[in-house]
Amino acid sequence: MTALLAKNIALAGRLSPTSLSLEGGQLVALVGPNGGGKTSLLRALAGVENATGEVRIDGEKVGGLSEARRRHLLAFLPASRDVGWPIAARDVIALGLGRRDARCIGELIDLFELDALADRPINRLSTGERTRVLLARAMAGRPRLLLLDEPFANLEPYWVLRLGEILRGLVDQGMLALVALHDLGQLDRFDRALLIADGAVQMDEAPADLVTGERFAEIFRITAAPSGWAIRSGDRQSSR
Repeated sequence: MTALLAKNIALAGRLSPTSLSLEGGQLVALVGPNGGGKTSLLRALAGVENATGEVRIDGEKVGGLSEARRRHLLAFLPASRDVGWPIAARDVIALGLGRRDARCIGELIDLFELDALADRPINRLSTGERTRVLLARAMAGRPRLLLLDEPFANLEPYWVLRLGEILRGLVDQGMLALVALHDLGQLDRFDRALLIADGAVQMDEAPADLVTGERFAEIFRITAAPSGWAIRSGDRQSSR
C-alpha cells in the first residue's frame, strides 16, 4: 500500500517541484551533497514549512490534520538536537503521545537504554543521548511514517548499529521510514535510496545500483573502491 504520496511539493529557491510515491514496510535512504535539499524535502513532507503541492499519508492530506491525527500518521526528527527545555527525558518522550502512557514510555526507555538518564533534564544530556531521547519521542505514537534527518549523527558505533536494528524492526511491521544520512557506508541497510542534489531528486534506485551510477559519481565526485570510496579521477581540487 502507498504510505506516502507527494505531488509537486516545492519550497521556493530550495526544493524544485517533487513528486514521490513510497510504499509502507520500507527503509528508504535520502542522500546528497551538503545543501542539496535533503532537509528541505523532509521538512516539506512533514508540513513544517509552507511548501506548495500536496502530501498524503495513507490517503490523508497532511495539511490541516489535527495534532492527534498527525501524531498517528507521521513523526519528524529534525537535524538539530538543540533542546533548551530543562525537563526530564521521560517527559520529552511523553510529548510524542496524545496522553501520558507510563507503560509505553517505559518500553521506549528500555528500547533506547535510557534508564539511567530518564529523570535527567534533557538539556544536560550529550548530543548522542539527546538523539536517543528524541528518537524515542518520535516513535512514541507509532506513526505510519518516520521522517528522520541525520538520526545516526553523533551516535557511538553501538548505537549506529542498534538504531539500524530498531528501524528494521519497525518497517518489518509495516512502517515507512525516510532517513537522511551522510554516511554512505550505511546504505546497504536500506531497501531503497533517493539521491537529491540542487533541490531535485536525481536518482531513485536500490542502494547497490545507486552507488554504481554515473550520476552518483558526478554529484558526489567519488566512486566505489575496494577500501571504501575514492575521489573520482579529475575531481580533486588543487589547494593552490
